[in-house]
Amino acid sequence: MQGRLRVVFIGFGAINSRVAGLLKSRNAPVDIVAVATKDDPAERACIPAGVPFLASPSELAALKPDIVIEAAGRAAIDAWAPAALAASPAMIIASTSAFCDDALLPRLAEIAEKNASRILIPSGAIGGIDALASAAVLGLDAVTHRIVKPPAAWKGTPAEKLLALASLHERTMFFEGSAREAASLYPQNANATVVTSLAGIGLDRTRVELIADPAARLNGHTITAEGAFGRMTIALENNPLATNPKSSELTALSLVRLIEQQTRPVAI
Repeated sequence: MQGRLRVVFIGFGAINSRVAGLLKSRNAPVDIVAVATKDDPAERACIPAGVPFLASPSELAALKPDIVIEAAGRAAIDAWAPAALAASPAMIIASTSAFCDDALLPRLAEIAEKNASRILIPSGAIGGIDALASAAVLGLDAVTHRIVKPPAAWKGTPAEKLLALASLHERTMFFEGSAREAASLYPQNANATVVTSLAGIGLDRTRVELIADPAARLNGHTITAEGAFGRMTIALENNPLATNPKSSELTALSLVRLIEQQTRPVAI
C-alpha cells in the first residue's frame, strides 16, 4: 500500500491507546482519522487531540479508512464489524474471545468476502502461531495452552470466587478445560487461547490451564503441540501492560506490527 495509512480505532482503552502511542513514537506512516469509544466525557477525553470522535458505524464509509482496529470487546464487534468490513479493505479484530461463538467468524467472513475486505487476527500475547498453523497442515494430535499470571491479573474474574487472590501463597491452577470454556469465562486473560485454537485444532480440542502464581511478575504462556510434524513447545513471559495487568505488552506490539505491515512491500 502506497502513501499513509488511514486508521480508525474501535475502542481506545489500554491496548489501542498504547498502539496509537507506539505508532506515533515510531513515526509510522499512519493517520488516525477517527476513534470510536463509549460516548461519555471520560472516554472521549482519552482521544488524541485533533482526532474526531466516531459516534456511529454509519459514519465509517465517509471516512474511507484503509484499516479498522478493534480492541473493545464482543459488543463492539457486533456493533462495528459489519460496517467496518463494508467500508474498509481490512479490519483487525483483537477481542478474539468473541469467536467462541462459532457463528460469528463465518458471518463476518461472508461480509468481508462480499465487500472484498479481510479480517486480520493478530497473534496477541503469544508467538509461534506461524509454526503451529504450519504443523496443523499435517494434522495435530494435541495442543495445550498454559497461562500463568500474578494473582492481581485475575482480579475481577471468576477466579476471585475460587481463590483468595490477595493472600495466595503458592502457585495454583484454578482452571483446566477447553479453550472455548477458558475464553468464555476469562475473555481478557485467556483471549490468546482462541488464537491458538484457530491456528491449531479448534476451541474444543485445545486444552487450557489457568494458573495464579504469587511468585510470577510477568504474564506467562506455554503452548505445547504434538502431531505428524513432531513436537513443539513455545514459551513466552510478557510484561503486563502498565495500564491493565490482564493484558500483555506483546498484545499491543502485535497490533503495531500488523498495522505497519500493511504499509510495507515486504511482510514477514
